[in-house]
Amino acid sequence: MKGLYIQTYGCQINQCDSDRMARVLGKMNYTLTDNVEEADLILLNTCSVRDKAEQKVYSALGRWRELKERKKELIIGVGGCVAQQEGEDLLRRVPHLDLVFGTHNIHRLDRMLEEVQSLGKRPVEIAFYRDPSYMEELEGAPEVKGPKAFVAIMQGCNKVCSFCVVPYVRGREISRPSDNIVREVRELTRGGVKEVMLLGQNVNSYGKASQGELTFPELLHKLNGIGGLERIRFTTSHPEDLSSELIEAYATLDLLCEHLHLPVQSGSDSVLQRMRRGYTRGEYMGKIQRLRDRCPETALSTDIIVGFPGETEEEFQATLEILQEVAYDEIYAFSFSPRPQTVAAKIYRDDVPSEIKKQRLEAVLNLQQEISLKKNRERIGCVEEILVEGPSKLRQGQIMGRTRTNRIVNAMGPESLAGEMVAVRVTGASANSLVGEMLKVNQREVA
Repeated sequence: MKGLYIQTYGCQINQCDSDRMARVLGKMNYTLTDNVEEADLILLNTCSVRDKAEQKVYSALGRWRELKERKKELIIGVGGCVAQQEGEDLLRRVPHLDLVFGTHNIHRLDRMLEEVQSLGKRPVEIAFYRDPSYMEELEGAPEVKGPKAFVAIMQGCNKVCSFCVVPYVRGREISRPSDNIVREVRELTRGGVKEVMLLGQNVNSYGKASQGELTFPELLHKLNGIGGLERIRFTTSHPEDLSSELIEAYATLDLLCEHLHLPVQSGSDSVLQRMRRGYTRGEYMGKIQRLRDRCPETALSTDIIVGFPGETEEEFQATLEILQEVAYDEIYAFSFSPRPQTVAAKIYRDDVPSEIKKQRLEAVLNLQQEISLKKNRERIGCVEEILVEGPSKLRQGQIMGRTRTNRIVNAMGPESLAGEMVAVRVTGASANSLVGEMLKVNQREVA
């Protein structure tokens, strides 16, 4: 067996892609290792959504140069979004790099490695494919690593928001056949998985570009009938495609968890227009209200960008206002950084000073800290059901799980409870998580 070390940056879709890389290379007798020194093959799965994530790629490759010099037979490859974006330029910039593969080319890894080992080539594969078969897993049931699993249902995005690099590194929307998705979830469930997270750059638009395919709400209905499955989640969504049918699914599907990540990006209509988001603040808030009317307990999270080109103080204040109005449970906030190939990088000047961006980001994070703390404290005394994921990182002897609304709960308990549904009473709260005491495990009283 040969050692395989994979370092993953970015989103859950990248983590799902890294799992696929391991499966493809497992057929070539590579086995995963956590020690880069033991690796015969190092793969870096990259993210280019933010400039900081992209810079981490070059830092990691620089660290591995000495390792490559000591171990001549070592192969180093770069995949993911930076690979798709930079292509052959990566080989020119990093002389000790052996191969580059884009987001649609994981299935070609075996052939690329053979070119490196047998022919001494430095292959680059960054083609996009319109046939979704490239996303399908290898023969056999997918590997089960715990009670939760990621399931990619589509790739790409057709929105072309002005700040977003995704359409350029992930391509246009392609949906996997629903029959294959259902089959995969059934196999995962038979292997012990209790919760699936459906992944895509815009899951709401699943099936729209595939004639005769199910819509996303119809796919959720089908998955909701799989025996043994306990929870369904999905990410990420575009507000424009949050349909009335999807809102109704929250009210009617018992496995669909009461949590929605719905990126708003800005609270200002003028900024949203420059971002090319396709909705107004009023339209966004209207959908939030309809969701809460049908399923009041739904927790909401969002993405925020501060310092978008031309953002005035008044426009920024509109973002703070929408944070207060919606009262999100959680946010992911970033300062704008221009990404290659995007409309914003081509037609707008990055004119908000970095110090102003920093101040605005801090203001957003501080406000959300207050909101999250208040909402979490309101849960004290409530009984919540959590799916135990494993040991807590906060304290020895604690376990960690998530509620249906995606809140993290830490409670004293044995690691053997991983994969179990546990009832806990919330006894404490911070802005980021809850503390609880166990009451029941699968309806059995805890001794």
